Amino acid sequence: MGDARTGEVFRKWIFIPGYHKGKRTHGTFTAKKLFHLKSYVSSQGNANWAVAFSTLRKCDGRPLAKVVGGAQGIKFNAPNGRYVHSFGYGGSRAEGNGERLNHCQGKEHRDLGRPGSTMWGIDCVQTGGSSGGAFLAEFKADKGVGVLVGKIAVGTDASEYHPRLGDRARKLYGAASRA
Repeated sequence: MGDARTGEVFRKWIFIPGYHKGKRTHGTFTAKKLFHLKSYVSSQGNANWAVAFSTLRKCDGRPLAKVVGGAQGIKFNAPNGRYVHSFGYGGSRAEGNGERLNHCQGKEHRDLGRPGSTMWGIDCVQTGGSSGGAFLAEFKADKGVGVLVGKIAVGTDASEYHPRLGDRARKLYGAASRA
């Protein structure tokens, strides 16, 4: 989404569904328009507001849904303290240097390490590059589907956290859906 230290929002963004060790089997989709919470910028990157959505251009004349056949669900104002799974492309050697999708799972707990944090997370350590990865509840591994309840925003030595997808995120998602 952007630089959490400054609140700067990235302007150029791509999505590579099914990326695996340099292979782009489903193509590369470029962002058409990005939507982010203004609170993120005005608070100079407060991770409580690190929520963004994007509309994508077609790749080879085909929209993303036609290429991959669907998407994860999304849940706003989901209950906290649930069992969730997180996914990210961490940049450490142990995580595959950003070339391998990594997975963690566990019961959510509050972020008590930062004053004013409203985020929730799990005991898991994924390094730089995993930011923006999905937190999915109700995940069914055999089908690879779940319900998005957040995205990786902050990591510590022992945990990673996501901002809550509340009413402001729902409104932002609605704007992106109508674009």
